[in-house]
Amino acid sequence: MRYAYVGCCSTKERNARGKGVKVFEISDVTGDWKEIQCLKTEENPSYQTLDNEGNYLYSVHGDFTMVSSYRILEDHRLEYMNTVDIGGKNPVFITPDRTNRYLIVAALQGGAVYVICRREDGSLGEIANEVHFEGKKEGSVSFAHQCIWDQNREYLFVVMQGRIQGYGQVRVLRFHPEDGSFTQTDQYLAPNVYDEPRHLAVHPNNRWVYLINEKGNKMTFFEFDQEKGTLTARQNLPTLPATYTGEGQASAAILNEQGNILIGSNRIHESIVLYRIDQNTGYMTELGYYPCLGLTPRFVVFSPDYEKFYVANEDSDTIVEMKLDSDRGLMEYTGRIISTESPVCITFSGEVES
Repeated sequence: MRYAYVGCCSTKERNARGKGVKVFEISDVTGDWKEIQCLKTEENPSYQTLDNEGNYLYSVHGDFTMVSSYRILEDHRLEYMNTVDIGGKNPVFITPDRTNRYLIVAALQGGAVYVICRREDGSLGEIANEVHFEGKKEGSVSFAHQCIWDQNREYLFVVMQGRIQGYGQVRVLRFHPEDGSFTQTDQYLAPNVYDEPRHLAVHPNNRWVYLINEKGNKMTFFEFDQEKGTLTARQNLPTLPATYTGEGQASAAILNEQGNILIGSNRIHESIVLYRIDQNTGYMTELGYYPCLGLTPRFVVFSPDYEKFYVANEDSDTIVEMKLDSDRGLMEYTGRIISTESPVCITFSGEVES
């Protein structure tokens, strides 16, 4: 059996219907999803991550200042451990460092990343460090939307939106696990004030990085120098079809296992876009668009074996299953749609014997 943990927004302010973190059991035989637990602690359990050993789950709580920890039991259900208040509003992304001693959190309205210590029992401890990102005026911030590692987990890419008062940008920070501190090695400023960088994906070769811009509705390709920790922008392609003239809000970016297919998701247009990545140069070629069969595809993910691809449609309460044909550059619908309220993140546990 395999297991999936689904974060679901829950507040009226989010127009949400979620009831907590859901746990699904996935059949090895049929592929069907069966809900086995719904655990409610704080409101809006949204983006999640596992620790490096896969024994604990950590969740941020959107629109608040809280981060929670859960122990994964032998039957793969969750046991709540503790919640800490980081002080930064609306944490939106969380990831462990390579030593498994820390969890790094990006807080959007907090305009910062926070380094939280992991205790020996897997629960959350004190804040070891925080890095704040200034805005254009005193007291304003740049809005940290993602904090994601390079493939060696030596550098942290912090993707930020400007939202008028701040700067749309990507900061590259070298991490020092000895004390949880950072040293900045580069800063990319979005050339268009309304691009609003949102998420990025790092190629398996660790030399290429792809950034999706929420309001600019474009994907930007960078070359990454892992010795110097610097980014160089090389290419932009749209995330929306040339024949589409309406509004769009690009959301997520993800690469397949080989790094030859890049996928972006589009809210309002309610689609995903596929690009072919030239494995010699890193440059993108647009392949096509696919309806996400729902509303607001905020989150996309591959299964751990990369056999299946999932789109979480937040506003239609569905997770849509697809399958990528990497050789032909085509996405296929499997016909499976999982119902769950306001899904915004899916985290898979490793496969175990059934």
